Amino acid sequence: MNALSPDLEIWVRLGSFALMFLILALAEVRWPRRQRNFSRRQRWATNLGLSLANSLILRLLVPIAGVAGAVWATGRDVGLFNLLTLPPWLEIALFILLFDLTIYGQHRLFHAIPLLWRLHRVHHTDEDYDLTTGNRFHPLSILLSALIKLALIVTLGASAVAVLLAELILNLMSMFNHSNLGLPRAVDQILRAAIVTPDMHRIHHSRNHTEHDKNFGFNFSFWDRMLGTYLEAPEGSQESLVLGVDGFTGKTTRAISALLKQPLHAPSIDK
Repeated sequence: MNALSPDLEIWVRLGSFALMFLILALAEVRWPRRQRNFSRRQRWATNLGLSLANSLILRLLVPIAGVAGAVWATGRDVGLFNLLTLPPWLEIALFILLFDLTIYGQHRLFHAIPLLWRLHRVHHTDEDYDLTTGNRFHPLSILLSALIKLALIVTLGASAVAVLLAELILNLMSMFNHSNLGLPRAVDQILRAAIVTPDMHRIHHSRNHTEHDKNFGFNFSFWDRMLGTYLEAPEGSQESLVLGVDGFTGKTTRAISALLKQPLHAPSIDK
């Protein structure tokens, strides 16, 4: 279950990211949901540049995160799964569910605690919405998230394969549900019964405080339904939804240097 070399892990991650990015980028051009407010050029350079920096920082500061953490835990028989005798498929399925529930809980926590919201707010100050928004996070937010995931991995003693699959699903779904892809309503409703769709998650990026405190899920939509944070539709239409955070507009939302300093600044309206 843990026969997974670092080189293979990197290529699997890069290959899946590149393929999903290409598919969604083309789909956004062919079937856009909303008219763009800004050109792709600066937003993509900023959002993807920040994502690349986060990946490098994470590898440097938390080298045992993710799959490496799983290899460490299972190699020492640490964690709940190593005390149980479960079929590999069941262990993987349970970990993916618990991993996603943890991400949902973390997301709510990052909205509820003012200091954490200052970090997470970088993700929300994007005034447009496309697949690159799903890669836009402050480095300190990414580091905290990595530590939370590592704690879960070690506590459960998840296998490397389970961790890799869970993280791949999270990364690919983050691009999908942040995409500017216009799905037919019938398709959206069918998919939304199980997973988070772009129309569902876009509501969470509304400037309206009621709306952006709903639809916290990243992968599975049923956590929001079960825990009372689901919102079917915004007050207006998806096309008229105003995105971002009050008090942050213009260049301060579209430059890496500004995003890195953003948590130090309080807007006119905050948590």
